[in-house]
Amino acid sequence: MARPKNAITMQSPQRRRFLEVTGRYGFTTAVLASSGGFLWSESALAQTAADEEARQKAAKFTMLFATEYKLDAFKTYPIMQEAFKENLQNATKGALYVRLHPAGQLGVGAALAQKVQGGTVQGGALSLSNFSPFAPVVDVINIPFWCGDNQRFANLVTSRAWSDEITPKVNGKNYKPMFYYTVDPRTVASRKGLGKILKTPDDMRGVKMRIPPSKLLGKFYQLAGANPTIVAWGETPTALKQGVADALDPAIGALYTFGFIDILESIAVVAAVPDAQMFAANLPWFQSLPKDLQDKFEEASEMTQAASFAQIPKARQASIDEMSKVGIKFYKPTAAETQSWVAACGEQRPDWDEHKIALAGSVANFDKLKAAANTKGRYTVDDFKG
Repeated sequence: MARPKNAITMQSPQRRRFLEVTGRYGFTTAVLASSGGFLWSESALAQTAADEEARQKAAKFTMLFATEYKLDAFKTYPIMQEAFKENLQNATKGALYVRLHPAGQLGVGAALAQKVQGGTVQGGALSLSNFSPFAPVVDVINIPFWCGDNQRFANLVTSRAWSDEITPKVNGKNYKPMFYYTVDPRTVASRKGLGKILKTPDDMRGVKMRIPPSKLLGKFYQLAGANPTIVAWGETPTALKQGVADALDPAIGALYTFGFIDILESIAVVAAVPDAQMFAANLPWFQSLPKDLQDKFEEASEMTQAASFAQIPKARQASIDEMSKVGIKFYKPTAAETQSWVAACGEQRPDWDEHKIALAGSVANFDKLKAAANTKGRYTVDDFKG
C-alpha cells in the first residue's frame, strides 16, 4: 500500500491540469503552483516559470534536492524544503539554484539515501532510520530515553560532542550533514479495536508492535514486553487493519501526514526516541563548491534548521486537530508511568552497553553525547505537554 498522503494527491481535473502545466512550464513550476494555489492562473504560472528559468540560468551551480514529501506537508510535518530552497538561493545571491524534487519523484527511503551517497542527487531529506544502514553511527539516537524529547535532541545534534564524534563518521560515508531536525518524539499508537491506550510497559504485553528493520527498536520493544513485528512501511496500514500489527511508533505529525487517521484509536506520546530526520548533501559535491559558497550553504542550513524547530508545535497541533475530529485519543504518560518505561528499557540498563560501544565507540563516548543532550544549546524547542 502506498503512503496515502505522501504524494501529490489531487482529484482528476486538478491532476490533469497539473500534468498539463508540467508539460508546458516544467515540474518545479507545477509543484509551486499546486502548493501556492495558482494552478489555473496563466499569468502567475508564466511569471513563476520565467522567474525559475532566470534563476537557474543566472546560477553558477545547480543542486537537485529530493524528498518524499509534497511541498505543503510542512503544515503537519516540519519539513522545510521550500524554505531551504529560498534560504540557499538568497544566501548565495543566486549563485546556487535549488531544483526541488518533492513527493518521492526521485525515490524514497534507502533508495534516496543511496542516490545522495552516490551523487546522482546532490541532496535530500532522509529519515535517520532509513539513513542508518549507510551510516550506522546515527542509530545511537534509537537507544531509548536519553534524547527522545525535542529539546534534548536539539541540544545533542547542535553540540560540539555530536560534531566531533558523529559527523566525521557520516562524512566517511560520503555525506555532508546539512542539519538534523525532529518531527517530534516517537509515540506508541494503537490501532482501532485494540481497546486500550498503551500507557506503560504493562500495557505492552503481547502487543504486536510494528517496527522498521531496526535492531535497536526491536530490542527496545522486547524489553518493554511487546512482540516486535517487522513490517515494511508501505504494508503497515494493511497490517494494522488486519490485526497483523497492533501498534506503531511514528511521531504525531508523521501519523497524520502518512494517512493513518482512519486506522488509529489512541496515541501515547512516550517520547523514548526522536522521530529524527536530516537534510544531507553529497560530500564530494559540497566540497567542489567554492569556499564562500560553502559558508553560505552552512548559513542557509542553519536558518532552515531553526525554521524546522519552530514549525514543530504548529505542525503537531494541526495534526492533533484533524485526528481529534475522528475521535483519536492523545495521552501523555505521567511521571510515574514514564519512570516505568525507563526502568524497563531505558539506556541505563546494561543491555544497551554493547550498542553504546558499537555506535559511539565506548560507553564513555556515549556519556559525552548524553551530557551534550542534557546541556541547553542555542535552540529552545517545544515539547508535547499533553
